[in-house]
Amino acid sequence: MAEGAARSLLRACRIALLAAAVAMSPAAVAQEQTVDPPLREALIEAVHNSESFDNRYVAQVWLADMSHRLRRQLPDPQERVELLTLVHQESRLAELEPELVLAVIEVESNFNRYAISVAGARGLMQIMPFWLNEIGADGDNLFNVRTNLRFGTTILRHYLDVENGNLTRALARYNGSLGQTWYPERVFRAQAERWYPH
Repeated sequence: MAEGAARSLLRACRIALLAAAVAMSPAAVAQEQTVDPPLREALIEAVHNSESFDNRYVAQVWLADMSHRLRRQLPDPQERVELLTLVHQESRLAELEPELVLAVIEVESNFNRYAISVAGARGLMQIMPFWLNEIGADGDNLFNVRTNLRFGTTILRHYLDVENGNLTRALARYNGSLGQTWYPERVFRAQAERWYPH
C-alpha cells in the first residue's frame, strides 16, 4: 500500500476512534487519540483486502469503530479486525446487517469461538452439530470462525425468509424459542446498545 494511502487510513482510524470516545471522560478521550500500532496494521490489511464494503472509507470507519467496541471481549487487535472483516463479509453474503450478526454473537457466545452450550451448540453463533450432516462438507469444523459464521448467517437468513421478514420470529426460530420474545429482545437490546453506530 502506498505511503499516502496508509497515512489516509491512519487519519480515518483516528477520527473514528475519537468519535467513538466522545461519550467518554476527558482522560479516556486523551488516551484514545493515539492508535495502537497493531490495530493500525490490522486495519490497513483488512481495508486493503475487503470486498464487502461499499468503499475503502466506509471500511476504515466501520472497522475502527467496531474494533473499539469489541476490545473488551477480544483484546488482540489483529483477532478483532479479522473477526469483524469476516462478520461483515458473511453478513453481506446473507443479506443481513453486520450489526445484527454482532448482536447475535454477543448473546449466543459473547465472542468465545470455542463456546459449547449445554445442548451442544458450538462456536460464535452456537450452531448445533446436526447442521454439519445437513449442509456441511467433509472437514467442516464449527469452531472455525468462517464456517461458523457461514452456517449461522445462512440459517438466520433462511428463518427470516420463512418468517416473511419478521425478524422477531426469525430470531426466536434461530434460538429454538418460537412463540416467545425473550431471545429476540436480548438481541435487539445488544444491537441497539452496543453495535449500532451512534
